[in-house]
Order: sequence, then C-alpha cells, then structure tokens
Amino acid sequence: MAPRNQDREARAARQRLRDYQARQTMHASKIARRRRDNVVAVLVAVLVIAAAVVVQVFYFSGGPGTPTPSPSSTAASTDTPAPTSTPNSADVPDPAAAEGRTWTGEMTVNDVPLGISLDGAAAPQGVANFVTLAQKGFYNGLTCHRLTTSPGFGVLQCGDPNGDGSGGPGYSFGPIENAPKGDVYPAGTIAMARQGGNGSSMGSQFFIVYEDTTIPSDAAGGYTVLGTVTSGLDALKAGVVDAGTADGSADGKPAIPVTIGSIAVQ
Repeated sequence: MAPRNQDREARAARQRLRDYQARQTMHASKIARRRRDNVVAVLVAVLVIAAAVVVQVFYFSGGPGTPTPSPSSTAASTDTPAPTSTPNSADVPDPAAAEGRTWTGEMTVNDVPLGISLDGAAAPQGVANFVTLAQKGFYNGLTCHRLTTSPGFGVLQCGDPNGDGSGGPGYSFGPIENAPKGDVYPAGTIAMARQGGNGSSMGSQFFIVYEDTTIPSDAAGGYTVLGTVTSGLDALKAGVVDAGTADGSADGKPAIPVTIGSIAVQ
C-alpha cells in the first residue's frame, strides 16, 4: 500500500476515534445532566411535601383560633389570640352534667341536618360543656369560619361567636380528653378546637372532620373528641365542602357562608 494511502487511512482512523470519543463524552454528559435533573426534581418534590406538612401543622396549631378552643385549625389549629377578658373558671360546666352517658341529637348546618352522638363517658368535661352550651342556645346562628381542604386534612371549624376564630364563651377549660391514638381523626369526628400547645384553652369552638384526617399532636397532645356525626356528612360535603374556600386556598373561610341553625341533644 502506498504511503500516501496509509497516511489517509491513519488520519481517517484518528478522526473516527475523535468522533467516537466526542459521542461518548456527550452521552456521559447527558446521563449526568439527566441524573442531576432527577435529583433536583426529587428534592423539589420533597420540599413541596414538607412545606405542605408544615403549613398544615402551623394552621392546625397556630391559625385563627379562639381564646378558648382553637384547633383553629383543627380544625386546624393555629395559635389563637389571647382572651380579652380573664376566663371565669366558675362558669365551666360541671363534668357531671355529661352524666357519663351517650347523648344523641341533631345539629343543623345550612339547613343540612346532621345526626350526632356524643360520648359523655369518654369526654365528660368536653361533652358537659358542649351539651350545656347547646341547651342554652349558644350555638344557634353562629358560623363555621374555617374550612381546610388539603388531601388527608379535611375539617370544618365552628362555634366562635366572633366568627373569626378569636372568640369563646367567656371561659376556657382543660385538660384534653379522649384524644385518638395515632393522631388519626376518622371522617365524622366531632372534636374541640384549642390553641396550639395549650390543652386548657378549649371553650366553644369545635370542628367536624369530613374525611379521614391526621392531625399531629403538639406539646399539649391531641384534641378532645366529643363524638361523631352519624348521618348527613355527605350532604354537608356536597353543600359546603365541595365549594372550597372563599379565596381558593387550602385553609380559609368557606366559599359558601356556613351557619349553625340549632343543636338539640338528649
């Protein structure tokens, strides 16, 4: 073979090698970039989930609450403003008023009748308070000022005479009773709202859980479960929850004004 041909083939071989090496370098770069993008995507997803959890926990133990109960959030709980007056413990209903028994009745919310059952044996102080206020007509005409709509965190909070999470009956009480193990509140649960980290801040505010919800315990513990909604929950969801919040957020004032018509128990 002529030297000239050999040189030409040698140059062609070197060019093929350079092209191959360039392709390999580009392939490796693409793989590295893809891995980097995947890592970034995972980190972003984790941060988004973490932020959602933090927001839920914050609102459940620090959002608009009441001087008295405020899971305001719990219904979500958020820290609630301190009472404008000194609570009078003498006004707190005697736990004996719960009679250690089950109370049944009906709560009307926006003309939706909700059958309810309250466990006076498991939560004597909370049930005595709720029953006493209901029998006095305290709840009639009050609003449900807070709705949470995050997946796995669905509550409607009611019972504040101020309508913004800052009010109560003029007294507060504790401690927490009948909090669920595992921080899981099944759909239909009726529980007392309170200030975050304060187990003695319950008053008149309560929340209705409309879908299975996990509410992390705080320094004070969980939330006092009074009983359950035994009927009408689907109608409440269709008539109130499905419309979402007024501002479209996952935690805020219901888009449809919600009013308690009456609560009758026996």
